[in-house]
This record gives sequence, C-alpha cells and structure tokens, in this order.
Amino acid sequence: QVQLVESGGGLVQPGGSLRLSCVASGFSFDTNAMIWYRQVSGKERELVATLGPAGGGAYVAESVRGRFTVSRDYDKNIGYLEMNNLRPEDTAVYRCYARGVWGRGTQVTVSS
Repeated sequence: QVQLVESGGGLVQPGGSLRLSCVASGFSFDTNAMIWYRQVSGKERELVATLGPAGGGAYVAESVRGRFTVSRDYDKNIGYLEMNNLRPEDTAVYRCYARGVWGRGTQVTVSS
C-alpha cells in the first residue's frame, strides 16, 4: 500500500525551529520526487519545497528560502523539511506529496 505519513509539527515560538518528517511506504523516494505543501484554511495551497528523485532538483519557495531546507534519508525512506527562524505566517498544515499520494498533514503553529 502506497502511503505517506507526516509528523513533527507542533506549537513553536517565533524564531524557533521544527523538523517535519514524511515517512513513505509502498514505494521508494529514490525514484520519486517529493513535494512539501502547506495550507491555511480558506487560502490556496502553497508549494513550499521539492526534491527530485535521487536527491536532484531541490527547490525551496522564495517565501521560506534561507530558513527551510528539504532533504531525504534514503536508507529509511523518509523525507524531511527542516524549518528554522519560524514566523507566525508559517502557521499552516504541512503535507507531503509523492507518486500521486498525499499525506494527511501535520499542523505547525508559530505563536508567542
């Protein structure tokens, strides 16, 4: 069964950090691109970062560039989104997408 499960979200103060994980099962990240999106209720979904198969084609959206990093652990088949210097406007549900499958998402709330 092809599945993605995110974790690592939570409540953090402005300036703080979180690392989101996206565990893939039923397929390999070696041969599939991974995309991180975020969405706030009532607003359009925003692409945050992408990572191509075998680690190529990394892209981070301008709104988070310099603060967020996308990576993968090939041995564990897990994707990561490292988020630093978080801001209140980063508050959203973060979801990963790969091979036509969506994870359920993890909530990130940045607030003092």
